[in-house]
Amino acid sequence: MVCLGLNHRTAPVEIRERFSVPSHRLQNAGKSIRELPGVEQCVVLSTCNRMEIYYWSDNPENAREHILSHFLGDGCGKVDMASHFYCHQGAFALEHLCRVLSGLDSMVLGETEIFGQVKTAYQMALDAGVTAACANKTFQKAFTIGKRVRTDSQIHAGATSVGSVAVELAEQIFGDLGGTRVLILGAGDMSRVTGRALRARGAEGIYVANRSFDRAVELAGMIGGQAIRYDVWGEYLRDIDVVVAATAAPHCIITRETLLPLRASRKYRSLFLIDISVPRNISPDVADIDEVYLYDIDTLTQLADEAKLSRELEISRCETIIRDGISKYFPDTALYDQ
Repeated sequence: MVCLGLNHRTAPVEIRERFSVPSHRLQNAGKSIRELPGVEQCVVLSTCNRMEIYYWSDNPENAREHILSHFLGDGCGKVDMASHFYCHQGAFALEHLCRVLSGLDSMVLGETEIFGQVKTAYQMALDAGVTAACANKTFQKAFTIGKRVRTDSQIHAGATSVGSVAVELAEQIFGDLGGTRVLILGAGDMSRVTGRALRARGAEGIYVANRSFDRAVELAGMIGGQAIRYDVWGEYLRDIDVVVAATAAPHCIITRETLLPLRASRKYRSLFLIDISVPRNISPDVADIDEVYLYDIDTLTQLADEAKLSRELEISRCETIIRDGISKYFPDTALYDQ
């Protein structure tokens, strides 16, 4: 068993995108690789952060050269391109697959999406008829090990970005973000990330206000929201559940004087304020209002860092689970003895 590939650690995005395989082409890619000399079985995995070929061969070095030639073409001999690829063989390839499935090799440690992506890649290979007993057993048992890592550890627990932390806190307050109404002030990257996270969790109406109306329209289009003029956003506060403030204003644009007159008309509903601006856009004393929950960039960053640290402390436990699983399901594999 061999894993030949590149990922976010070994290649920048401008290199990764050159070798990316769209999901609808995975079967054809697998068939093309299976036809190369020395390749007996294979699975092609391609995501935004990695492109990997898992293959089985009696002559792995020869097969590797053919696969590299297949992907690199005339650039096969160019060290600056081929050097982005890594190659794991035998027990190391097996361990790598388990680490990928467990989220230990992801850009965001412990992320869960990769498990489904690997299952899809394997199913595509199975449907294309480019796997056999060795590949099938390996992937099926690796899925079991990966699932156990996620069940028996906390590697995936806790949000690790400011935007995702803010959304998790909002869910703690509202229980379910389905149907909530959101006002985003500012149209930068932080607004985009947080807005998308809120939309993914069920936020229904998202309004975007920015001093440059064109940028508000652009962001609203990205996250399925509605752009409004910056000079009228205050009129929307009466019906809003969540406010994301991320403007370049040098002063507070939301204060106690802004919110107190709205309490009665809001029927004292909870209002969640996310201030990810520097300088701050929301006056700290609004947190003294009973229905208002305020989190600023420092608090959110601290919570995200704590989640990252917690995940990092779980790595050792996850690696133990992987090794135990390999020993159980692949008793003839002597990890690290090659």
